[in-house]
Amino acid sequence: MPLFQEIDLNTFTGGQIVAIEPGSVAAKIGLLAGDELLAINGRPVEDVIDVQFYAAEEALALTVRRRGELLTVEAKRRYNQQLGLEFAHPTFDTDIRRCNNLCEFCFVLQMAPRFRRTLYIKDDDYRYSFLFGHYVTLTNLSEHDWWRIENMGLSPLYVSVHVTDWEARRSYLRNKTAPDILEQIRWLGERGIEVHTQIVVTPEVNDGHWLEQSIADLAKLWPTVQSISVVPVGLTKQHKYQMRTHTQEEAAVTLHYVESMQAKFLEQFGVRFVYPTDEWYLVTDRTVPELDAYDGQELHENGLGMVRNFLDEWEEVKEEIGDWRLENSSQSPISNLQSLTLVTGALFAPTLRETAVQFQALTGAQLIVQEIKNERLGGTITVAGLLMGADVLEQLKDNLLGDLILLPRVMFDHPDRIALDDLSPQDIANQLGKPVVLADTMGDVWDALIGASQVVYQPGKPAGDHIPLKLIPPDELDNNTHFS
Repeated sequence: MPLFQEIDLNTFTGGQIVAIEPGSVAAKIGLLAGDELLAINGRPVEDVIDVQFYAAEEALALTVRRRGELLTVEAKRRYNQQLGLEFAHPTFDTDIRRCNNLCEFCFVLQMAPRFRRTLYIKDDDYRYSFLFGHYVTLTNLSEHDWWRIENMGLSPLYVSVHVTDWEARRSYLRNKTAPDILEQIRWLGERGIEVHTQIVVTPEVNDGHWLEQSIADLAKLWPTVQSISVVPVGLTKQHKYQMRTHTQEEAAVTLHYVESMQAKFLEQFGVRFVYPTDEWYLVTDRTVPELDAYDGQELHENGLGMVRNFLDEWEEVKEEIGDWRLENSSQSPISNLQSLTLVTGALFAPTLRETAVQFQALTGAQLIVQEIKNERLGGTITVAGLLMGADVLEQLKDNLLGDLILLPRVMFDHPDRIALDDLSPQDIANQLGKPVVLADTMGDVWDALIGASQVVYQPGKPAGDHIPLKLIPPDELDNNTHFS
């Protein structure tokens, strides 16, 4: 396949530039926000991967469209110097590649009605796999896509395998044309492309001997396959098929098997290779492993090691609290906030409650841990990242609330900082009449208590507005002073 195809740049869709880094190559040659980057050294660019790849040369000719006119500007760059461009989307030809599978456990197919349109888009884009670690199935790639993976060295990729048996995988994906995943991974390995894989385990579908075979097959492809994440299936109340989630006993059996395989692989490969996500430990009331059990793998986005990171960070915060109190021993109480409400999902609530008890003993501040049930998606969805703003409002409105409410930051993991049902932290602050802070860790809770939070959503402000929380110094407090 040729390096690039002949394309009419007059009709080509390039990358919309939204910002230029000051002092960068792009700034020096006069590129502007609003320009559309079409080609580099005559090669059309269809995404930021093309930009990174083709802009690696020292002499550059950038073709852009500005107010409907094409112009080419030349630039020189030093080795490893970035262009300094920020684009509206990482992919230019289309926002994201759509999935051609119909997996019965697909979260998009289980989404409740009347949410925002983008929640019903089934994405399966290998470019997002390379750029952001998204897991993809490799069932929708064109010859050109494979050429790019090989010639641009797009490594590592993150691949949803689920089951390695070819026919069983086609059935699991509900895709009669799905290629042989083992053959695809071998092809990648021959070209030096590493792969991180995941298996979403569904009881009585791809567990038991299917799981054992899949792990064994992928182990034969080490070190091309760098890891296997074993993930329990998640099903909403809108699930239309016959799948079910694991019982606690089934989860314990799966966890025991995976841990037994870790011991084998640690001896064979020097790494544990197969990793159960945190949820297996939480649902079976098991202690999550220490961080070294993940062998340095950066798989947090897939739910591995997040709880351990939280707990380890809490140990550091304990020391910070002790140091702060020594330096401010004359100031008591710590702040004018008497109590804080911490919101989380059912899965993490027990861990957060244990930590809150320790925090309360160290600081004297009352921490109220409020577990929120996911009414819209169903009680089987227990993670904080899928909580709805409306559920938070409904389940908090009649409860005794603290002076400040801390919501999981992951609830609002969207460029516009909105929950799945489009409610913002400011909306929640306004409707509850309480200030709101977003938090990931107990360090965030401590910052909120001492007035060091970067962003506080005050009630009565327009949506999207936020101002710093100003605490009243302890020596100015009186018995009637409360933050509201």
